[in-house]
Amino acid sequence: MNQLSDDYGFGTQIRKSPFFESTLKWGARGFSVYNHMYIPRDFGDPEQNFWNLINHAILCDVAVERQVQIKGPDAKSFVQMMCPRDLSRMQIGQCKYIVLTNQYGGVINDPILLKLDEDCYWFSVADSDVLLWAQGLAANGKYKIEISEPDVSPLQLQGPKSQQIMVRIFGDQILDLKYYWFNYFKLNNIDVIISRTGWSSEFGYEIYLLNHKMGNELYESIMEIGTRYGLKAGHTSTIRRIEGGMLSYHADMNSGTNPFEVKLNRLIEIEGEFDFIGKAALKKINSNGVKRKLVGLSIEGEPLKSPNTSFWNVMDNKEKVGQITSAVYSPRLKKNIALALVDINYDQLKTKLTIEINGQLREATVVETPFYDPKKLLVKNKI
Repeated sequence: MNQLSDDYGFGTQIRKSPFFESTLKWGARGFSVYNHMYIPRDFGDPEQNFWNLINHAILCDVAVERQVQIKGPDAKSFVQMMCPRDLSRMQIGQCKYIVLTNQYGGVINDPILLKLDEDCYWFSVADSDVLLWAQGLAANGKYKIEISEPDVSPLQLQGPKSQQIMVRIFGDQILDLKYYWFNYFKLNNIDVIISRTGWSSEFGYEIYLLNHKMGNELYESIMEIGTRYGLKAGHTSTIRRIEGGMLSYHADMNSGTNPFEVKLNRLIEIEGEFDFIGKAALKKINSNGVKRKLVGLSIEGEPLKSPNTSFWNVMDNKEKVGQITSAVYSPRLKKNIALALVDINYDQLKTKLTIEINGQLREATVVETPFYDPKKLLVKNKI
């Protein structure tokens, strides 16, 4: 196994996850880098990975979703200062999907926030340096807090069979876990936090390992029990997340994108009494209106061979009016689907546009998102 690791050309400057050796054993063939850590992104055919997810279950190494811990007497006020969503009624054991914005209203990150105690929060972050951002905001010493990256590494168990697997492992108490809530559990001598969340658009859980030394043991234990239910090792599915209209940081948004452009208005409390970084900028943007908007597109032509690896031009006649941020062929919907940031004059449903893909032109139409399960019943409902 060590020789196999060497063949990938891994270096010491990028961290390996606690589940690294197990992902190799269970078929990881390719890796990417996310939050300064290797993430397995290839377990073979991505379409088969998609079918494994929606028909059974997959176990994904998402240790790259690092935790930024804010702890101390002023943790609550500091976290609220970072976040445009009202957190005043957030309870211990609850999770919330939030955005973090900079002074210009741009999206710094879109993490899941977990409240572990009255004086302790975790940002479970997407791919950007929230730890450094938080430390910079706290540098003036105004807040009595400690900011750290704790020894916490998540796995995702996602798919319709995930509940059966979790009951088999952790017992019926897992059934009490509500959507966007978490609790503490134990598997043999392994301590974990489990939340009813996930980045898949399917029913599932995130399992936060609290001791990196137990990573491979945890992974192997879940796979050993889960295989009888059809569990496969896998990776987060680009097909399913685009079907579900889920946003990917650096693809669909970044620090130059504001929440109103990507339809995250529900996470912004610009009329609230509390202050937060970017509030004045977001008030101005909301008052003036946005100049572009994220839309769904159905793209004509033969199936895309792979997701886009560059931002394809969106055009009206020969004029560029936007860019494709995420695109893929959905074998379930039997069509090419995409998310695109387009000029506000082109965001209406049924608008006809042209996409330039590697020098070739294809017709496209603005359609509703999410492309599948628009009310997200699969994610929210108990199986």
